[in-house]
Amino acid sequence: MLSRGSPMNDVAVFGTGAWGTALAIQAHRAGANVRLWARTAERAAEIAAKQESPRLPGVRLPEAIVVTADPSGPAGVAVLAVPTQHLRSLVETLPREAPPFVVCAKGVETATHFLPLEVLESVRPGAAAGILSGPNFAHEIAAGLPAASVLATTDPVLRETLMASLRTPAFRIYGSDDPIGVQVGGAAKNVIAIAAGAVIGAGLGENARAALIARGLAELARLSVALGGRSETVTGLSGLGDLLLTCTGRASRNYTLGLALGRGEKLADILAARTAVTEGVTTAPALVARAGGLDIPVCRAVAALLEGRTTLRQAMSDLLARPPRDE
Repeated sequence: MLSRGSPMNDVAVFGTGAWGTALAIQAHRAGANVRLWARTAERAAEIAAKQESPRLPGVRLPEAIVVTADPSGPAGVAVLAVPTQHLRSLVETLPREAPPFVVCAKGVETATHFLPLEVLESVRPGAAAGILSGPNFAHEIAAGLPAASVLATTDPVLRETLMASLRTPAFRIYGSDDPIGVQVGGAAKNVIAIAAGAVIGAGLGENARAALIARGLAELARLSVALGGRSETVTGLSGLGDLLLTCTGRASRNYTLGLALGRGEKLADILAARTAVTEGVTTAPALVARAGGLDIPVCRAVAALLEGRTTLRQAMSDLLARPPRDE
């Protein structure tokens, strides 16, 4: 089984979605022996035979990467690259004595309103773990294009160990001792991106999107502080950087979902046509619930829109009608 104390150049990546596949390739590029875990033996066999994940078409896996549905094998680091809503069930299947974790989920668990590291802690109390987040599209990481991310944990020795497992000259990883702020940025930016897409889809213009991104960043800062993080963390890669990419990039699932909503498409139809998870849909109401009475009007508007409690026109009208105030 996965065991603590294995060589740190043995990396197990859990999740064969686009991000998990890209991180497996990146870990291999960083010099690790990589095992890529799939949920079923059938999926593992399919990916191994084609040397390609259906979630990242056109990207060939290096032959040295072992694709398997068996969680056993040596690992110095375990990379958890599954959606937030699946994180708990994955961790529950792993052995108690597991290596340090790199958690790559961005969101808030619907049932508990926990951030990803809180989900991990509830299942594996005291587990050594860090959170990886930043402005990264999977297909670009897989291609080896220049990128940067941030890995956060309060343990500086663990932080360096986890960073080293994925870092290469083209993929620069910065450290942070503010895992709460990093997780808040990763969760809330998906919600703001839905709003940004809706603004463009509805033809409201670039001015409106820029204003929404700026005010969304202010909400990220308030959320970070309210939950125990720092406001300055959201001006970095896991906040502003990820927010800009997700609110403008056509490869962003959250932004394109917002575009479709803005054009008048129904949420159920949009989701039915997708195979990949759009994290902001489940994150929005959970994040609002976690925030309590905090002033986060953009996030609240997105949650109401997704739940059918308002229309896009009414949501925009309500936001614009808010009382004047200093920035």
